[in-house]
Amino acid sequence: MTNSATTRRKASNPSHPSHAALPAGGAARADADGSATEPGRDCPRCPRLGEFREAARARAPGWFNAPVPSFGPDTAMLLIVGLAPGLQGANRTGRPFTGDYAGELLYGTLLGHGFADGTYQARPDDGLQLVDCRITNAVRCVPPQNKPLPVEIATCRTFLAATLADMPNLRAIVALGRVAHDSTVKALGLRAAEAPFGHGAEHSAGALKLFDSYHCSRYNTNTGVLTPAMFRKVFAEVRRYLDAAPVKP
Repeated sequence: MTNSATTRRKASNPSHPSHAALPAGGAARADADGSATEPGRDCPRCPRLGEFREAARARAPGWFNAPVPSFGPDTAMLLIVGLAPGLQGANRTGRPFTGDYAGELLYGTLLGHGFADGTYQARPDDGLQLVDCRITNAVRCVPPQNKPLPVEIATCRTFLAATLADMPNLRAIVALGRVAHDSTVKALGLRAAEAPFGHGAEHSAGALKLFDSYHCSRYNTNTGVLTPAMFRKVFAEVRRYLDAAPVKP
């Protein structure tokens, strides 16, 4: 971790970057036991996902089996947006990208580029901490076959938009996969044609920069769609971008 990056991480910043405004009526309301940025444990907004969640609770009562909250400080300069919790990964452990192969590649990459500290052991109590980085998902509940419906993605986007608005120091976003990219673009108020998805692509959104990557799933790496080197290169670019960013007063 460079000294300049450490200085920026510790710098206070009362001002908010020029994020795109939330759509009219699009601010997330707080569900029971939830908040504007995080759905409650029994979020009722998506009936199909609620039914799947209840079935998982009956089958594996010791698992987390609830909307998975964002991980990392809301003061971070970097936000990583994934697709949705994996059934036996984050849905089981309660921490994004924890407990499956995608987490091994993601957290290993974050550790290698100064965005995490500690040792990733695929458990939420492994002591791993994110450094100037936060991780969330476009859809907070695990979907059947890891495929959320368009209406579910749109419904959960209110939480994504609120998460973006709740990060005063946010400068960079990494979208993992097309679904995360498309939902982030809409949450930022951009037109799809202005920011097409592509691995390694970069898009400007006011004071923010959006970086695209293929999702770090085992399927993508097994089929060669994404290699670890390709993935690490995206985060190397993010690191360079943030290290060159001016420190805000």
